[in-house]
Amino acid sequence: MVSSNTSVEKITVEHVLIRSSNIFATVKASLEALVPRLDDGFLTLLRFGLIDRARQELEAAATLSIFGSRDHGALLAIAGLNRRAIQYDIGNPLTASLMTRHKVSTALYAPIRVLLRESPEGEVAFEYDRPVSTFGQFGDERVDIVARKLDESLENVLRKAAN
Repeated sequence: MVSSNTSVEKITVEHVLIRSSNIFATVKASLEALVPRLDDGFLTLLRFGLIDRARQELEAAATLSIFGSRDHGALLAIAGLNRRAIQYDIGNPLTASLMTRHKVSTALYAPIRVLLRESPEGEVAFEYDRPVSTFGQFGDERVDIVARKLDESLENVLRKAAN
């Protein structure tokens, strides 16, 4: 039930699946070598008002970083399943700021969630929702331009990690 102060809008999201012929551990190691963990020291700089230094650090950082990860495979043990599945938050704080400055609601999708998983049959793959489609719902060409670039960067690095 939707109340008068709530609105609901349907959107179309493109889901991407990138398969790998490599084993899970190899793909995981490849991704984590290609995409470094985010150094969140820039947050301390921002807290102290050192905005220019924070910007410089972010500009010198990798195009994409891993903000965090969660082992969903371990969680499936509760259901008696033995699976490998890791969810990563991948993105770039500067890229996010390029979108949120125009539409703060884009923060719902930044960083991007990427799942590296192994199926019961042993197929290893990355899955994620294409940034162009998730950010496209906001109807802002300035956001769309950034989302297209993010989409390309993310797909390229995941394909590289998968191979």
